[in-house]
Amino acid sequence: MPETRVNETSVIHTSDEDMAEAVRQACALLQRGEIVALPTETVYGLAADALNAEACAKIFEAKERPAFDPLIVHIGSRRDLETVARIPEEIAETVAKLANEFWPGPLTLILPKQVVIPDIVTSGLDSVAVRQSAHPVFRAVNKALGRPIAAPSANRFGRISPTSASAVMKELGGRIPLIVDGGACSEGLESTIISIEAREGKKPLFHLHRAGPVTKEMLQPLGKVEKLKPGAALASAAPGQLESHYAPLTPLRLLDHPRDFVPDPGKRYGLLCYRGDDDCPYVRRHAWDRIEPLSPGSGKLAEAAIRLFFAMRQLDEAGLDEIIAQPVSETGLGVAIMDRLRRAATRAQ
Repeated sequence: MPETRVNETSVIHTSDEDMAEAVRQACALLQRGEIVALPTETVYGLAADALNAEACAKIFEAKERPAFDPLIVHIGSRRDLETVARIPEEIAETVAKLANEFWPGPLTLILPKQVVIPDIVTSGLDSVAVRQSAHPVFRAVNKALGRPIAAPSANRFGRISPTSASAVMKELGGRIPLIVDGGACSEGLESTIISIEAREGKKPLFHLHRAGPVTKEMLQPLGKVEKLKPGAALASAAPGQLESHYAPLTPLRLLDHPRDFVPDPGKRYGLLCYRGDDDCPYVRRHAWDRIEPLSPGSGKLAEAAIRLFFAMRQLDEAGLDEIIAQPVSETGLGVAIMDRLRRAATRAQ
């Protein structure tokens, strides 16, 4: 795919005095069918008017994203949900409960789509992935535009998701006209994606397409959570389902145990570790050229989730031959962190 170029990528900040102007500029471009990078609470998104097929095509072009990978559609308010999605009667109550509990926020629902959603947005599928962002900047643009916004992560396809405006510039500078700088993202991981299956006489079944900030434990009071198996028929309905994804250019290897690491002479290695303490067996295993801890000293999964993509990007830019990653406990947010690490490691295999 040929590289998309624009004359210049502008950056506008969203401090109190600049917020209105940032929203105005972003909406003006979106109304003209252009694409704009906007902050969300998860990662920065590359936004287009979701009802404009030509504008959405620019997302795929700028990201070099394959057409078979659908986009998430963001709505400005709960009232807009039925503009983009049909709510089957048998799951309407469940959808309402999920929206009440987790919207605005990092939960994406896969639902039957309305005909107004262009096929390019859903990759020709009859379903649409939809959520309502909690980020004040994204919400302000969504409201001012008055239309749903399609917005995958603002990076080149398969690369590390951006959690800051500077990371977006490194990925898409010269390819898009505007980046709205709303500071660092508060969650740091892409939204949780589920589809809903009604079950007579039982709680609904939530098919987990992608783990994220809304964890299995948070969803369980409202339904049974079941992770989709690789290759399942439902998997293609959700964005970001390729086995290799979220990857640095530098090869990344995820270890099960520190003894599994045997360095090759002359190679430069970086360590992506959990806490980074001197007594950590991964830290003590080698004289690392660079160490990036996910939760320095404290070992908190919430902090690790926020820092994951930043730390991966720091190591990717450090001139290393290989990145070695320490696993984290697969509980709560650890499930989503390990999902991203496994996908990042797949590229190097």
